[in-house]
Amino acid sequence: MGTRERRLGLFGLGALFVLYLVGTLVPAGESTLTASLGQWPTAVVAGAAGISLLYASRRWARTGADRAAHVDGADGPAALRFLGLAALAWCAGGITHAITRSLSGASFLSLTLGDLFALAALPLFVIGFTRFAPWPGGLRTALRHIIDSYVCAAAVFSVVWILLFSPLYEELGEGAGFLGFALVYPVADIVVLCLLVPLVFMSPHSTRRAVLVAIGALVVIAASDMVGAVTRLTGPPVAGGLEQPVRFLGFALLGALPWLVEHRPGASPRRITGRGLYRFAPEIAAVASVFAATVVLTVAALRLPDVAPVLPLAAGTAVLVLLLRVVGMLEENSTLARMVRNREGHFNELARNSGDVILVLDRDGGVYYMSPGTAEAFGYRLDDVLAAPVTTLIHPEDLARTKAVKELFTERASQGVHLRLRVRAADGTWRHTSSTISLYEQPGEPDRLLVTTSDISAQVALQDEVEHLTFHDGVTGLPNRAYLEERASDVLAHRAMSEDPSVDVAVIFLDLDGFTAVNDSAGHVRGDHMLGQAARRLRGELGTNATLARWGGDEFAVLVEDVPEAQRVVDLAERLGRVIASEPFQVADRDIVLTASIGVAFADAATDSGELLRNADVAMTRAKERGAGNVEVYAAHMHDMVVSRLELQIRLRQALSNSEFFLEYQPVVDLGTSQVNAVEALVRWDRDGEAVGPGEFLGAAEESGLIVPLGEWILREACEKVAVWRVSDWDIGLSVNLSVKQVLSPRFVETVAGVLAETGLPAEVLTLEVDEEVLLDDGDEAVTRLGELRALGVRLAIDDYGMGYASLAHLRELSVDAIKIDPSFIADLGRDDTVTLLTHTIIQLGRDLGVQVVAEGIERPEQLEQLRVMGCDHGQGFLVARPMPASGVESLVGGEAGAHL
Repeated sequence: MGTRERRLGLFGLGALFVLYLVGTLVPAGESTLTASLGQWPTAVVAGAAGISLLYASRRWARTGADRAAHVDGADGPAALRFLGLAALAWCAGGITHAITRSLSGASFLSLTLGDLFALAALPLFVIGFTRFAPWPGGLRTALRHIIDSYVCAAAVFSVVWILLFSPLYEELGEGAGFLGFALVYPVADIVVLCLLVPLVFMSPHSTRRAVLVAIGALVVIAASDMVGAVTRLTGPPVAGGLEQPVRFLGFALLGALPWLVEHRPGASPRRITGRGLYRFAPEIAAVASVFAATVVLTVAALRLPDVAPVLPLAAGTAVLVLLLRVVGMLEENSTLARMVRNREGHFNELARNSGDVILVLDRDGGVYYMSPGTAEAFGYRLDDVLAAPVTTLIHPEDLARTKAVKELFTERASQGVHLRLRVRAADGTWRHTSSTISLYEQPGEPDRLLVTTSDISAQVALQDEVEHLTFHDGVTGLPNRAYLEERASDVLAHRAMSEDPSVDVAVIFLDLDGFTAVNDSAGHVRGDHMLGQAARRLRGELGTNATLARWGGDEFAVLVEDVPEAQRVVDLAERLGRVIASEPFQVADRDIVLTASIGVAFADAATDSGELLRNADVAMTRAKERGAGNVEVYAAHMHDMVVSRLELQIRLRQALSNSEFFLEYQPVVDLGTSQVNAVEALVRWDRDGEAVGPGEFLGAAEESGLIVPLGEWILREACEKVAVWRVSDWDIGLSVNLSVKQVLSPRFVETVAGVLAETGLPAEVLTLEVDEEVLLDDGDEAVTRLGELRALGVRLAIDDYGMGYASLAHLRELSVDAIKIDPSFIADLGRDDTVTLLTHTIIQLGRDLGVQVVAEGIERPEQLEQLRVMGCDHGQGFLVARPMPASGVESLVGGEAGAHL
């Protein structure tokens, strides 16, 4: 409804009221026009008011017109609905009165069905009014409000009785018994008004206008009831039936309420802030009413005959002094209440801004107060938290700790209780919390508990994670080296104190053969993925008496406890080796087959944990030296071998610095023309006058990392020599072997380019040979390095082809220039049909791909003949030429420019 329509409607109601009021002056028979119309007009306007209020209720609920009131705890649609029902009850009462009086002429001095309808309207009005002006919180506060309202009602009724009904009571004489029926409406109205008027001053500012209009309508209706009560007692209508126009005005005002306050802001708070003008409105109303009643009763008593003036004066002054005392108490109560409000305000402000959860709990764990955001902090809705005691959210294992809280009530201790409890969140997870619980006392209130709770789940999780990372491996999730060392120490200490020392303890060390090449070539991420697969396989083979740990790199360790027989440990070690080699590992889109070298060590009575673990490591090292996939049990002499290995590595470093290494060259011959067209550089060690072959020291050099500087020296030395030969017009190539560590070493490509530049050797003359293990993945760093070498113009060859993991895709990806058939194929050539067929296949493969094929290890004439028949391009071996110093090559090539085979 727009403003214009609203004004027209109000103007129309005003005009009807004026006409209805004028009707009290228009005679109609023995009465007036208004009196003759009876209650029909007021019943109609009451019905219209009810319809208006109910319609506005639905409209407000749909449009959210009272959104601001909802924030203050009011409910506009509900208020209008109950007020509308009250108006319809008044309508029903008026219609019933009109019908029964016209049919039976019922006496004014008796209660009828219409009166019951009218009286039923008052509780409906109270309910609707308190939806606009909510009741004061707390049972004690509400009870005090009711008592003050009763005092106020009694005082007001005393004044009304003295001024209005007392003279009528004397005039009725014998008919005074009917006075009770006539006073039903005024008494009910006075009680309701005294109950509701204080709520006007305590109402939210957002609903203050609606409250004022509603209470104004009730005051007007109460005034009409007062006039009606006088009419019932005196007989003829007062002032020509003034009761009905006044009642008409009250119902009209009530029906217009939603249209008067809609779209209008609430009254602004003035000097005193809070939920109303004054929190002690009931007390003030009661004191004011008693004061007025005291004055009226004192004056009336002074005018009564046969009463000494001193008695009412004494009584009246006593009541006035008592009122002054009550006013003083109210002032003190106001001060105390202000202090309590300030304390509560500080408490609520602290609770709102604190990151902790703050609760006030009853004895049974029910929630009396919770800080804002408490429910959301644990994922609950507010109703879920309030529905049950908080003890239902505590972990069952932690409930026993809460017994100390009950002692706070019995001992009334000033010190709080500190508890760490697990609390269930809405998602079912258990949150770790730290709580401080103390007694919470308020005057006139039962003792409660003040709980301050912090969610320390993140701290606990961090502590657990730190502890887990301290003793567990981040890649496989297995216990790490530190955990296994501590566990082994505990187990051996327990065994030393055990009464059954015959029970054995053992450690198994396991190393993945070839994993280093896989990790270097496929990348660390895929290498870690392979380690995770290996860990799952190993864990599946172990029982409860074994602890699997990642020792480091590609090494795993197993601590086996309570071993009745040593053979079972060896069987377990062999089973672990088989499970590793049983099926390929998935690395990207490739299947990689690995084996494991395993060492086993047993603890004797004098063995400590450090020695036991070292012995297993030594046994594993010995197993690797014997070849991939072996199992070795520790023996005392193995320690000496490890020491010798370390001494060899130290000796090799000294040899490199003392220039004790030298090169020999093995010719590579064109099998078709019998011409030497290349040499392969082979390193030797002059150890105290004895020439030591690479098989005795390259492994140690690889382990110690010495292979990188040694390989660079070999490359430089060989390139310088071949460059000198080529200056002498010897068209001869050079082959140099590389290890994976050399290829992956920093600036390796730059080193090769620098050597070629320094020596003047053309890049296409140099062939670098690598094992097949380098070629595990075409996206690997090693493959990338080899591609960069290929871009320099250097030739690439795969050494010992047929024994590793190379594929046709790698050959094409790298543009390999040559493949060298492993000597094991050549050794069985002509003796093993399968090997002969495979050799022929490799040669044919090389020819189809357009790469050079070199057969290694030619030692017998029949091998040479078969290779020629198969179409092999080149070969080398003792039958062709043994490794020789540079001078021997010069004699061989320079003397005849070739070798006769």
